Amino acid sequence: QFAYSPAPYIYPLIELKDKYHRYVILIATKGSARILEVNLGSITESLWSERPGLRERVGRVWTKEHYQNHRHDRTDKFFKEKIEILQKLMDGSGYSHLVLAGSPTLTAQIQKLLPKNLSSQLIDIIPASGKIKTESLVEKTLAAFIQHEQEESFQAVERLKAALFGDGLAVVGEEECVHDLESGQADMLLLADEYEDQEKKDKMVKLAVQSGCEIETVGDSHTLIQHGGVGCLLRYLRPRDYEPPVQTE
Repeated sequence: QFAYSPAPYIYPLIELKDKYHRYVILIATKGSARILEVNLGSITESLWSERPGLRERVGRVWTKEHYQNHRHDRTDKFFKEKIEILQKLMDGSGYSHLVLAGSPTLTAQIQKLLPKNLSSQLIDIIPASGKIKTESLVEKTLAAFIQHEQEESFQAVERLKAALFGDGLAVVGEEECVHDLESGQADMLLLADEYEDQEKKDKMVKLAVQSGCEIETVGDSHTLIQHGGVGCLLRYLRPRDYEPPVQTE
């Protein structure tokens, strides 16, 4: 794409950040411990569903082996060292999803040692032997990761629906969303992939970034499309939404 504007055109970058599949695999087997970074473009999803013959390319082209250690020491101290490296990698590179792979006994041991923040980022545990090839491991984890990403988007839409018809901590439509983004009341901005007004979309994204509001792009959401392609989950109710207390004598 080429864009010319007096202001930064950031929506494509936000969309890439949301859809660019990135996760980390910690592999623990009897003979080794490894950490893999997996970086996959959004095209991976269509390759997975439409052209399964290309699955093996995923592992060879886009994985990076970040750390490897061949030691037979499998004490808590050994795994704590690996978890410390894993923590630094995820914090420094912006990864938010973790997969454990390897011997069920060892992955269970590691899971117990994970700090709270890494436990919340764990999305799957895959049984694997020490002889498994990298591309085969990525193939095993990819389907689970894509499914998790889709579920996160649809869960956000479900939260939006529940808030709209429940406590009122949500709004839909361009005007309402812009108002709450400008006032800092929006907690999450949800944008349908089908939303076509690029100027307004970019304006809302910039407001969300400035206010620290989370951004979720969602595909094939009838709820969002039905309400103009945009919605916001709110941090608190607007003053006008509060009902005045009943006066009693």
